[in-house]
Amino acid sequence: MRRITLEEVFLHPITQKYLERSGIAHAVAVTEYAYIFAKRFEVDADYATKAALLHDIGHYTWYRDGEWDYDLYKENDIHAIKGASRAHKLLIRLGEDRHAAKKIAIAILLHTDSYLPNGQLELEPLQRVVAMADEADEEGGGNHHYKEIDFENALLRIRALDVQINKDLHEGKEARGVS
Repeated sequence: MRRITLEEVFLHPITQKYLERSGIAHAVAVTEYAYIFAKRFEVDADYATKAALLHDIGHYTWYRDGEWDYDLYKENDIHAIKGASRAHKLLIRLGEDRHAAKKIAIAILLHTDSYLPNGQLELEPLQRVVAMADEADEEGGGNHHYKEIDFENALLRIRALDVQINKDLHEGKEARGVS
């Protein structure tokens, strides 16, 4: 059973603050990819989409002389660490199940290997789905963070995912004979 929806997560002021920084269009696209990959690999779509929506909320903007410096970002990036912590706190604050919040936060922590010395990890299926979804929307030089989307369109797309996830959960209960 879902305790909180994607819409509740998306609309929270903390989410909005950090998505404005890291790119709402990228977050929404990655969330949609995560849903597709979760279905394909039989991973919990609720967890995958929440992790995807929040995967970049730990970003810091790296500028040098008023210009985005991708090399400086790549050299000093720990956004997955910061994002996992922010997401966990936010999800708990919103009332998410603690076990779910932890799984979602760990998937955010492991969605990229950019901060790891050797860049290699053995990912669990949920973590792999979130990483794949992020990679599916990546553009060179971090340009995916600068794509544009209007707020209403983003919200409509998030709501559509909520409807689909709820439908999937309902169909799953029916298939198991649970009312």
